[in-house]
Amino acid sequence: MSLSLSRNAPRKQSRVDLVHQQSAWASGDYAATGNALQLVSEELCDSVNLCQDQRVLEVATGSFHASMAAARRWCDVTATDMPSDLNQRGRGRVEAESAGVRFVDADPEALPFADQSFDAVVSTFGAMFALDQERAASEMVRVCRRGRSVGLANWTPDGFIGQMFGLLGRFVPGAAAGVQSCAWGTPERLHELFAAYGDVETTAKKVVFRARTPMDWVDKLRSSYAPVVRAFTQIDTPARHDLRAALLELAGRHNRTRDSSLALEADYLEVVVRRR
Repeated sequence: MSLSLSRNAPRKQSRVDLVHQQSAWASGDYAATGNALQLVSEELCDSVNLCQDQRVLEVATGSFHASMAAARRWCDVTATDMPSDLNQRGRGRVEAESAGVRFVDADPEALPFADQSFDAVVSTFGAMFALDQERAASEMVRVCRRGRSVGLANWTPDGFIGQMFGLLGRFVPGAAAGVQSCAWGTPERLHELFAAYGDVETTAKKVVFRARTPMDWVDKLRSSYAPVVRAFTQIDTPARHDLRAALLELAGRHNRTRDSSLALEADYLEVVVRRR
């Protein structure tokens, strides 16, 4: 079966869109909020059933958790991300490189690899933010070998992260684009994107973010999670107070503790596409 989009097909996003996306994610230290996601990557690598010496590609690597999880399974790992993101994560990158991970600057919508180059392609909360969703899906499938798997972890629109993007959109209209990205967290959209290429299996899961207090968590988001960082920089001081209060209220609704600490449940969808 031929893929619907080749490597050289016209792209929908403009260069201006790409620069804006890069600057958004480079505006914060994603590792500070991403460390709780290590378990997600470990479970995803198990679901994809990574084995020793397999060639694995992580797309939009973020904090390198999936790459490190694959490296711990003795895989041959390549990680990609935008240059601005890879260059600013020096400490995490050094650690990943010491585990044998190779890094390649790459847009998820134009992966610089030949067809069927990898035994598995994975992305945790990364590829879902591509502006051209169809192109990103097609590219991940294109570089994956037939009979092998693409594994994804995607935020759901109704979970904490999806609701947070909706909240940010009330204060900064452009921030609402994150809600559209969370469509990758619905079985319906995933079947639209991937069913033509293989069998799509989805599993609803939760990850728990922990902090000493809800205030600590929100202030951590404000200083380190790029979409929140960007929203706060684009509004005036009174609106910042209102946004912080709204984030605290949202965090409180998803908090499962009964004391002053925070254990915030965030829903995501684990996806395994077995390519035909």
